Amino acid sequence: MGYPVPEVVPTAARLVRPVPLLLSGLMAAFLLLPTLALLSRGLGAGSLPLLRSPAVLDALRISALTTGTALAVTLALGTPVAYLLARRRFPGRVVLDALLDLPMVLPPVVAGAALLLTFGRVGWLGQALSLAGVELAFTPAAVVLAQIFTSAPFYVRAAKAGFLAFDPEVEAAARVDGAGGAATFFRITLPLALPFLLEGAVLAWARSLGEFGATLLFAGSLQGQTRTVPLAIYTAMESDLAPALVLSALMVVLAFGVLLALRLIASRQA
Repeated sequence: MGYPVPEVVPTAARLVRPVPLLLSGLMAAFLLLPTLALLSRGLGAGSLPLLRSPAVLDALRISALTTGTALAVTLALGTPVAYLLARRRFPGRVVLDALLDLPMVLPPVVAGAALLLTFGRVGWLGQALSLAGVELAFTPAAVVLAQIFTSAPFYVRAAKAGFLAFDPEVEAAARVDGAGGAATFFRITLPLALPFLLEGAVLAWARSLGEFGATLLFAGSLQGQTRTVPLAIYTAMESDLAPALVLSALMVVLAFGVLLALRLIASRQA
């Protein structure tokens, strides 16, 4: 005659079940509370006049112009590179692929030092540029170069995944039907890879918008010329906290918009 076995496992499961929920709640609170605190202070009742201050308007204008320019250059130069890495096999391809990803893992200050040693007055190309009457360091062009250097790898990586996401035989079939190389690329390849290209473009733009270290070292922080939103936040923190909070809150809103756009793009891919 056997004895009934106590329900140890179900009881233990009931005891353990709240633990993941508790840990998830703690993590969510840790991540959300500082964001909510920043939004409540930065987007409060007195934030509207601060949005019209010269420091805030200059920072927003410079960030909009430089990130837009950086994104346009990234799309024009990064798309062919991504297609080359996805569709061609050549000696040194793996090394080139790794080198193009390198700026993603470099500290921003290191990226700024590299740009300064390349395009600065005493850099590898700086002396030749100076003789031609071109000065890049500590100018708006330096801001754009810093943004491209740190953000372009994100676009190239996403675009390469897009070009690898479909069978190359689709392109071959278009060529058999009489389409030329350019027509095949613009009518077949780009539309098929477009979701990945859009995701990469959004990521690259967001990275450009948040760029700080490389810009500070290579372009400086000159109001009305090279002071982007992150640099304006850093500068305002030293003297006037209110504009810094407003700009920080705007960055949070923009970041959420970027993440939401990426989620929508990913949902359409599924």
